[in-house]
Formats: sequence, structure tokens, C-alpha cells
Amino acid sequence: MKLTSIKLLIIASLAILIFSCSTKKNRFLNRALHTTSTKYNVLYNGKVAYEAQKKQLDDSYEDDFWNILPIEPLKIEEKLAMPVDPFSKKTEKKDKASGGFAKAEEKAVKAVQKHSMSIGGKERNKQIDDAYFLLGKSRYYDQRFVPALETFKYIVSKYPTSPLFNPARVWSAKSLIRLGIEDEAIYKLNMLLRYKNVSEQVRHDAHTAMAMGYLKQDSIQKVTTYLDSTLLYKTKDHNQRARNLFILGQLHRQQNKIDSSNIAFDKLIAFKKAPYRFKIHAQLERAKNYNRNTDSTALFIKTLKKLARNRDNRPFLDGIYYQIGKIELANNNTEIASEYFEKSLRTKLAKESQKSLAYEEIGNIQFDKANFLKAGSYYDSVLNIAKDKNTKRIRKLVRKRKSLDEVIRLENSTHKNDSILDIVAMSKEEQTNFFNTYIEKLKKKDEEQKIIEENKKGTGFTGDANASSKQSVKGSKFYFYNTQTVGFGKVEFQKIWGERTLADNWRLSNNKSIDTTNNNEKTDTAENIDDTKKFDIDYYLDKIPTEEKEIDSITKKRNKAYYNLGLIYKEQFKKDKLATARLEHLIGLSPDKKMVLPIYYHLYKAFESFNTKKSDYYKERIVAEYPESRYAQIIKNPQAITNKNTDKNSPENIYKETYKLYKEEKYPIVLEKCTTNITQFANTAIAPKFELLKAYAIAKTTGREDFIKALTFVATNYPNNEEGKHAAKVLLGLKGVATNNRLQDIPQKMPTNKRPKNPKYEESNKINRNELPTKEKMLKLIDKNKGNMGAPPPPMRK
Repeated sequence: MKLTSIKLLIIASLAILIFSCSTKKNRFLNRALHTTSTKYNVLYNGKVAYEAQKKQLDDSYEDDFWNILPIEPLKIEEKLAMPVDPFSKKTEKKDKASGGFAKAEEKAVKAVQKHSMSIGGKERNKQIDDAYFLLGKSRYYDQRFVPALETFKYIVSKYPTSPLFNPARVWSAKSLIRLGIEDEAIYKLNMLLRYKNVSEQVRHDAHTAMAMGYLKQDSIQKVTTYLDSTLLYKTKDHNQRARNLFILGQLHRQQNKIDSSNIAFDKLIAFKKAPYRFKIHAQLERAKNYNRNTDSTALFIKTLKKLARNRDNRPFLDGIYYQIGKIELANNNTEIASEYFEKSLRTKLAKESQKSLAYEEIGNIQFDKANFLKAGSYYDSVLNIAKDKNTKRIRKLVRKRKSLDEVIRLENSTHKNDSILDIVAMSKEEQTNFFNTYIEKLKKKDEEQKIIEENKKGTGFTGDANASSKQSVKGSKFYFYNTQTVGFGKVEFQKIWGERTLADNWRLSNNKSIDTTNNNEKTDTAENIDDTKKFDIDYYLDKIPTEEKEIDSITKKRNKAYYNLGLIYKEQFKKDKLATARLEHLIGLSPDKKMVLPIYYHLYKAFESFNTKKSDYYKERIVAEYPESRYAQIIKNPQAITNKNTDKNSPENIYKETYKLYKEEKYPIVLEKCTTNITQFANTAIAPKFELLKAYAIAKTTGREDFIKALTFVATNYPNNEEGKHAAKVLLGLKGVATNNRLQDIPQKMPTNKRPKNPKYEESNKINRNELPTKEKMLKLIDKNKGNMGAPPPPMRK
């Protein structure tokens, strides 16, 4: 009897289940069965897959704390619609990468297909809206924003009474923002925020989405307003609140609202539930806002050092040491700052972005100390690390590095020529003693080299070739236990590699010490010295310049290098103290009289920024000693600079008048005016233009050889100016530098003004102008037409 009753009970239960499986009947058992099955079976597995994949996505995302963080951490990848082999390994890897979202989507679709109970136009299964919501979020994070948008819109239209109605509206707006339709998204979010029955979580998410929309429209003020509004509402998403606070602090600093930025970062530091990476970077960002006049230096350094001692902060040590260095630098403690910047570079987990900043700071310190070789090496390290070469900071550094090459060349030129002139000024006995000392150094280096070679042969860098190693470490054959051998090895390393900075990939040629010797100014280094005579003192004494003409040439080069250095420091690098040091030193060297007035003027302008007494001193000298000069007129009447276009006596207008005479073929007058104006405006920006115009006037009067000499003068004396580069290009053509048998960079157009009838010109005009002449034809043409030597120089830029 008992067995029979149990069988009947089982049969009855199965019958009930069978009748309850229908999704077309609105009965309690049907609703309960499908709702329970959806929630605890299909959707549970889908949500587990979604959460796991979302966590993996968040953990794998690396925030760039050196730039403004994105409001939503989602790395958008462009997906190309290309046919893919479904059995290929690449497809398998891709499926694994987004497998969690794909599985969640599959479960959500399954829930809708098998358990939806749409009866009489109304959904009877209360879990189906959750299934659609999971479907939309899975598509969103899988970066399929169009189908995600369709899903959220469906929820909004079909489930107006669902608790997911307002969240779906927020996610719909986020999908629109990702698709670039920010205006519609902002409009819909504004409509949502007008309702009173919206929960605080939804309001927080809506304000965050509004900030996303305005950020894409570059409306920073609106972004900060809405991010600030998110702090008024409670939220369970502590990661997003921490991110919003961090971005708010960054944006306030970008708008130079330092107090507001400090408040945001202080709130984040005090936010206990914030992720640790945000809290530690908030400390560092707060240190970036340090102001020595309002903040406690001792407290900041104490806090940062305490962070450095915490073992949990090892991944952030590079940033901590860097900020300590910045604070020390702000207090003019450059030596301590350099030490901390070096520490930042040496940390094991140093990030490339942080390394780049540390290298640049050390380079700036070395530059301020006039250690240009080291500064250039550190700047090279920054450029090697930089991934994006098109940022404003890197472009500026590239320009500075190029200018530094010229500074290094000029500094070495001054040192070399100063050394030569110092030796020239010595007595015969002093010269002999000087070179005897130099020869002794050479002999000592040779002896060290011999010992190194013997050690290499005898030990192969592993043993003790002499007794000192045995005495230092008894019985040891390890190379580095021999202090003498190590010392020689260090000397050998420096001979081969030169001075190297502490940097990755130090063997690369880009990291090598900069070659600062000018091709035209090579000194007699050990490589150029005849080995048979390098210990012969007469060999060196004979190389000392003795002719007055040669000594004068060296003196002029030296003086010109000092002058150019002063201008580069003043105009390009804004280093007025360095500029005045070089220019005042030049004044003490008694330069040419034509250089004195420009030097006084530049000293007057440079001293204005930090020493008004000195500035006034040089101003008075210019007005007293050169009252009729252009510089004196500018000092007396500063408006003359702004009125230079209307001033007939301005250098620019004088050049325009002279160029007009050139166009009218009045070449002798042009030559005379150019010569006069070159002297009057010597060492000014207009001088190279007159020099180039003079060269072309010479070409029209005296011929090819004199034209080449004049161009060579322009190219040599103004290599970095537009006129010098133009002259160099024309010289290449005149000297026969060609590609594919055709001359390059020689102006082909003749002056457009009317020319006198000339049988030679008529003959040359028969050449087919549509075809560039070959080298031989062009040279013959130049020889035949000495009066028509190419195009005129470029006119004055407006």
C-alpha cells in the first residue's frame, strides 16, 4: 500500500510539472516555476559569468595617472568585420577574451526564449526584465553598442513599471555617448533627472553619464559641475566614486583652481572604501599641488617618506621619490632633488611615464648648471622612452634638444679657442711646462693600458695577474676582488664607451655621449696625434699659432661663439643669467667695435628680469655713447618697435626698399646699400637678409665665382637661419650635387621684371623650361649668363 501511494504521489507531481511548463497559461504554478527557474538557474549562471568577466576587465585596465583619467574605464577596440575561420586559434583566443560576456548574453537569451510568459500583452515572469538588462550590459561591455542600445530601449518601452526602467534609461544614454550621439544622450538624461521618484543610485549614475557626454564635447566646466554633483548622492559603486573624485581634482588643477583640486584629493584620501591605487595616487597628486608659501614643506616630505617606508607601496615608489624631488627642487635644494630623481629611476617597478619625467627633471637641472652634455643625454633618454612623439611636451623637448646641439657646439668652440689663446699668451717656458705635463699624462695612460692588456692575457678577466689580488683576497681569482684591475677596467670602459648615464639600453648609440666637435673645428685629439711624435714636445710647440692673422681669426671665432651663446640663452631658453654671464665675459675680451653696441643692448634687456641696476647701467651707456643708433631710438621711444611698418627708417622697411631696387635691376646701388646696412645692423636679425641680397647682387654684376664666395659666407655664418639654409642649398647645386643627373634646389625662375634685350639671354630662353636641365647644361648656362644668376633671394616675410 505504501509503495502504491508513493507511486501515485510521484505521478501526480509529474503531472503538475508537465501542466506547469507551459508559458502560455497564466497560472500560479506556471509563473512560480518559470520565475524560479529563470532566477536561480539560467540568470544566476549568466550573472556569475558577467561579474567574473567584468572583474577581469577592470583588473586588466591600466589607468594612466599621468593624464586625465577616463570617467568609465573601458578600452575601445576597433573590430573589423572580416570573415574569420571559426576553427582558427585566433578565434578561440578572442572567444576566451570576451567569453564571460558571451556566456552571459547566451544565458540571457535562453531565459527570454524559454521562460518568457507574455500573455495578453503583459509579461508574467518578473525575471525577464532582468534578463534583458543583463543582455544589454553584456553587449555594452563587449563593445557592441548598437545592439546594446536596442536592448535598453526595448526595456524602456516594454517595462515602464520595472525597477530597471530608470537604470535602463541611463545605460541607453551611455550607449548613445559611445556611439558619438552626445546631444541626444544629454537631452534624455536631463529629462530623467527632472523626475522626483528617481533613486540616489540612478541620480549618481545619471550625473556621471552626463559628465561623460560633456567630456566628449570638451566642455570641461560642465564636466566638473556634474562630477561634483555625483558626490551629493549615495552609491554602492565605490570604485566610480573614487574615480570621479580623482578626475575632479585633475580637472580643477587643469583650470588652475588649486584649492578646489586639493579639496577633491583630500576627500579621496579620507574615503575609506576607495581602492588603494586611487588613495596613493591622490597623495601624489596632492603633492603636485604643493605651494611653498602656503603648505608645510616638512609635513609633505614627512608624509611622502612615510609612504616610501611602507612595503605595500613598492609599486608606487617611483612616483613617491619623484614628488619628494619636486618639492626639494621647489625649495632650491637641487642636489637633494637630483638624488631623489635618481632614486625614482632606480626603483625596480618604475613606469615608463614616470621615468620620462624624472629624466627630464635631471636634464633641466644639468642644463641650469651648464652641463650641456649630460643634459643632452638625459633629454635623449626621454625621447627614447616616449611612445607618442606628437604631444606638446615632447615636441617642445625635441626643439630644445636640437637647440642644445648648437649650444654644445658653441660651448666647446669657446673652450677650445680659449685654451688655444691661453697657450698663445704663455711665455715659452710656460708653454714647455704645460706640454711636459700633458706628455706625462699620456705616458701614464699608456702604462695603464699595458697593465690592462697583460691582465687580459694572463687571467682572461678571471684571475690575479699580480700579487695585489692575492693579498686582497687570499686564494681568490675573481676579477672584481682585484681593486687595481677593476680601476684599470673602469678606465678602459670610459675609453671605449665614454661617459654613460644610468639608463636602460645604455649601449645604444643614441645614449652615447654627444659628439660635440664641429667638422670644421676638430682639435688635435689622441686619434689625430702621430704616435711616433706624441711624446715629442717640439711636435706640440710647433702647432701653436704664431702668425697674427691666424690668432685674429681664432679670436673672432671665439668672440662670435660667445655672442651667439648669449643670444641663444636669452632668446630661445630664456636663461637670462647664463646669457649675461657669456655676454659680460665677451665685453671683457675687447671684441670688435661693431659688436659692442648689440652686446650692450642684449645685456640691458637680459638684466631687466633679475637685476634692474645692471640693466639701467647698460641702458645709460647705450644712450650716452651711441645716441644716434637704432638701439638708442628704441630705448627712447619704445613705440618705434610697434610702428616699424610705418617707420621709413626701420630695418624692415630699409630692406624692402633695397629689395625693390634689386627687382628694378639697379645692382650697383643694391651692393652699396647692402654693404652700408650690414654694418649698421650688424648682429641683428635683419643682417643675414642683407647678406643674401648682397650675394645675389654680386651674382648679377661680377659672376659665378664671386657669387659662390658670397653664398659660402652666408651659409657659414648663418647656418641656422633661413637665409643660411637657402644659401647652402644653392651652393650644393652650383658645386654639382645632383640626383638622377639633375641639379637640386637651384631656383629655375628668372626675375619677373622686364629685362633688356640681350642675345645671350634670348639664346638661353630657348631652353625648354618644362624640363629641368641636366648638370652640364646648367653649368654652361651659368657661365654664359653671368648677369642672370638664378632667382632673387626670398623677400622679407610679413
